[in-house]
Amino acid sequence: MDDKRNIIMAVLLTGIILFGWPVLMETFFPDMANKNEAVEQANNPGNDQVGDAPTDDMAPTVSTADGSAAIGTDAATGTVRKLPVVLAETPRLPIETPRVKGSINLQGARLDDLTLTDHRTELAKDSPPVRLLAPSGTKNAYFSRFGWAGEDVPDDKTLWTADKEKLTPDSPVTLRWSNDSGQTFAITLSIDEDYLITAEQSVTNRGDNAIALKPYSLINRTRDLANVPPGEASSWTIHVGPVGVFDGAANYDVDYENLAGEEPGFFTSMFGTTATAGTNSFSNDVSWLGFSDKYWLGAIIPVNNPNVTGKFRSGANNVFQAEFARDNAQIIPPGKVLKTTTRLFAGAKETALLDTYKEQYNITLLDRAIDWGWFYWFEKPLFYLLNWLFQLVGNFGVAIILMTFIVRGIMFPIAQKQFASMAQMRAVQPKMKKIQEKYKDDKQKQQQEIMKLYKDEKVNPLAGCLPIFLQIPIFFALYKVLMLSIEMRHQPFALWIKDLSAPDPMTPVNLFGLIPFDPPSFLAVGILPILMGITMHFQFKLNPQQMDPMQQQIFGLMPWILVFIMAPFAAGLQLYWTVSNVLTIAQQKWLYSRHPQLKEQIAKDAEEKAKKAEEEKSAEAN
Repeated sequence: MDDKRNIIMAVLLTGIILFGWPVLMETFFPDMANKNEAVEQANNPGNDQVGDAPTDDMAPTVSTADGSAAIGTDAATGTVRKLPVVLAETPRLPIETPRVKGSINLQGARLDDLTLTDHRTELAKDSPPVRLLAPSGTKNAYFSRFGWAGEDVPDDKTLWTADKEKLTPDSPVTLRWSNDSGQTFAITLSIDEDYLITAEQSVTNRGDNAIALKPYSLINRTRDLANVPPGEASSWTIHVGPVGVFDGAANYDVDYENLAGEEPGFFTSMFGTTATAGTNSFSNDVSWLGFSDKYWLGAIIPVNNPNVTGKFRSGANNVFQAEFARDNAQIIPPGKVLKTTTRLFAGAKETALLDTYKEQYNITLLDRAIDWGWFYWFEKPLFYLLNWLFQLVGNFGVAIILMTFIVRGIMFPIAQKQFASMAQMRAVQPKMKKIQEKYKDDKQKQQQEIMKLYKDEKVNPLAGCLPIFLQIPIFFALYKVLMLSIEMRHQPFALWIKDLSAPDPMTPVNLFGLIPFDPPSFLAVGILPILMGITMHFQFKLNPQQMDPMQQQIFGLMPWILVFIMAPFAAGLQLYWTVSNVLTIAQQKWLYSRHPQLKEQIAKDAEEKAKKAEEEKSAEAN
């Protein structure tokens, strides 16, 4: 009767895990849960709608009044227009570097056209490059601008003149415009060979009177909150949205939903942060701020200008903005010049490059644009180890296998202690059984005697759990590295594994693609998770059997449950776990040879279990 009850409970537990797991995945790992639906939609930030930008005295150039949102957009309907049409409507100055291409809109001096030539939207080599910045009125509208608040200043309709024909790393460009009052405004733009643009704003006052101006910089983008691309939603593991460093700490508290005045964002609702709808201002030691996607970043960085206020805010039609402005207007006497320098990062969040910029330009915590999370101290070294192995062997899958050997090698002494503990536990089991039988009606006394036995025999029952607990931060760190590091994106392994940051696409559920059926993510069980389950099954078979039949049944089902749990995760994680299981089996085989008493005890337990099962079967037959 007890066996039947245990089986029923095990089946119920299995059902709860299998059917409850997709719900948990949608809540906590949306990037994984939706990966099979449209993996590559996550590669391009933004959405399909552009509307009026918010109005504020810090950045009047993006207000509805000056018509900035009307560039390329039907203001009445918010209709999205084709990119080539909008790009052709205004005079432009080309941008060309080894890693980016695009153009500057000379009407309004906007940086609103930028593609990342090193990164493709899809796996195919002939797929188009990832577009980061796009002009207002187009799909994925996303742009940056540097300007001034005050009277008689340039706005989005201003037509600037350039002193060069192209912006390149070797050829900075100066944009100029003069008003009728004697002031000349200039923006000198320089770009390095990667993703950093430096903008030096200057105002020369040749008029008769002093003027008061507030220099500012901004990033403006749209995001359709009702249609967030798969993999681009914030979760408890990955923050996507407004991000910045204020008062020496990275801030991930502001979500798009909260800023738009809809439901509180994930971190706001979970941890009670202070983000408020509509506008969020930060005045204490503002280092940088912008918008972070999983792989891409647009951020503005004030240079040697501590008297600034940073702000996130939202406007109509899913428009969001990050901006800097001086706290107070600066007075420029006649004959004087006001200069302000700001940097713009617009590109891929490459770990080594962010670290280089952080050190070279003293940009506080720029590397935290990657949401490494709680295990930051461990994840970055793990990334650099993986990246070094990848550079060494040229295949990221092989690098994961080599890293698994390194991890298992480091943990081998712990595994030895684990097996020694298991041997001790097996040695005292006959005594434990006697105590359990003797005090079967007094559980408290039974526990006291068992603990005394552990102490007398110098046995630690938790020693065998230590390797499992040590694996948790390693596994989670590898998950974060595979999901967040642009260096790992689209990295192939072998055969059908073309992207180790995506789930294993080869599943027997649809006969390996022969049946035109796309199973849901939790059922799309690939070859790697199946191999992981098989190797884990053999690993558990080598372990000593549990004394509790219920525990034994659960351990028997666990490998097959984990097959479904791990199916939506990155193939790199599945590869790591499978190889780790194989190495664990090899370690167990070797350690059993070093602890023959443990192997003998396991054989003896199996024999006793088989004998007991035969006796019960005979009893039922009679």
